[in-house]
Amino acid sequence: MTVADSSELLQERTQSSLGTAAARNLASTTKSAPQMQEITSRWLLRSLPWVETKGGTYRVNRRLSYTVGDGHIQFVQNGALVQVIPRELGELATLRGYDNDEVLVELAGRCVQRDFRAGEVLVERGDPADRVHMIAHGRIAQISVGKYGDEVSIATLADGDRFGENALVDGEAGWDYTATAETPGTLLTLSRADFAGVAETAPDLRAHVEGLNHRSRQRQNHHGEAEIAMSAGHTGEYELPTAFVDYELRPREYELSVAQTVLRVHTRVADLYNGPHNQTEEQLRLTIEALRERQEHELINNREFGLLYNADFKQRIQTHSGPPTPDDLDELLCRRRGTKFLFAHPKTIAAIGREFNARGLYPDHVDVGGQQVPAWRGVPILPCNKIPISKENTSSILAMRTGEDNQGVIGLRQTGLPEEYEPGLSVRFMGINEQAIISYLVTTYYSAAILVPDALGVLENVQIARRRD
Repeated sequence: MTVADSSELLQERTQSSLGTAAARNLASTTKSAPQMQEITSRWLLRSLPWVETKGGTYRVNRRLSYTVGDGHIQFVQNGALVQVIPRELGELATLRGYDNDEVLVELAGRCVQRDFRAGEVLVERGDPADRVHMIAHGRIAQISVGKYGDEVSIATLADGDRFGENALVDGEAGWDYTATAETPGTLLTLSRADFAGVAETAPDLRAHVEGLNHRSRQRQNHHGEAEIAMSAGHTGEYELPTAFVDYELRPREYELSVAQTVLRVHTRVADLYNGPHNQTEEQLRLTIEALRERQEHELINNREFGLLYNADFKQRIQTHSGPPTPDDLDELLCRRRGTKFLFAHPKTIAAIGREFNARGLYPDHVDVGGQQVPAWRGVPILPCNKIPISKENTSSILAMRTGEDNQGVIGLRQTGLPEEYEPGLSVRFMGINEQAIISYLVTTYYSAAILVPDALGVLENVQIARRRD
């Protein structure tokens, strides 16, 4: 007999009561409902005002605007060689709306690559401006001189931005600021001489530029909208100006997107294993939770209607030094009236706390839906883990005004669906197949709309990694 056998025999002889392992076979255990790690707070879905969208489409009508050339430029890279995509030159104000591919290819071929190092001065204030600079990669600070002779920061530019557009057609243009590289990077330049050389052989390009000059003389307000003529402070029988409000001829339309899945439950499970929890209901509950998580992800990241991709480029700003400082948040807030919420990844919120604490500042807390959340200037900072973090440990912070009455950001959905289970979400029975499996089609329809450009702002390239002291 081995030592193990003798040990087991001794245990059998000394045991005087029923063991717990055997007793559990007769016991009725206390069970939790099925748990799921994917569930988050989903503050975005809870915060957006949802607008009923009959017909599946929401049209945003706006006043006619003459604003042109406000997009980011994209590039292609082949090793160390960087080239601008010809069609992307249409993002320049001078070329917006121009679609002659042959001429755009010729202009792209005239662009000259320039690699720069950190600290390098790219343009000097007061020098003549004779070319446009398009940033393929890197960060560039624009510095000017203030009223009292001190240096002031004008803007911080990054990938896809450009400066000096007016130099292409204005022979007397000059630099109003000094542009200094904050990081190493690459940019492409297109000179006025090269642009004029191409225009000499392309009559349609010359006609486009002349038409642009005519449109630029149209009176506009500071938002780029057609001005409404009016008079104020006059006396006597003054002849009043006439006016009308013009609208965009092709307004943006948002179609409801869809998230769907087919839930399958075996009839044997549904019939025999429903105590104490209903298996079909639990399966459906977790499926809907996953569907709502995907819905929030799409509202942030979808290229057609997602907030990150549809924020107006003029409402995108860069951090001044990388981490999210109080000055950065103030600049984000000052670009719109009535900011209702700030959304950031939880790691970004932690970075905000570190930067504030390092300056001896401690954000207030406000009540949102019965919960205390951090706030800056009275605007709650809500977590949203659907905002992506890049491999360089950078992320974005969203600032938004919400609601139709406030010309803000709204969520779109349609209620009253057949077999609706929740507002805007339906669960439709699809039948039982020959394997005795029940199928349910779970569907939700949704989208988001930005009613006016300044309803949504984005602080980009926010550094969230902890800095070494």
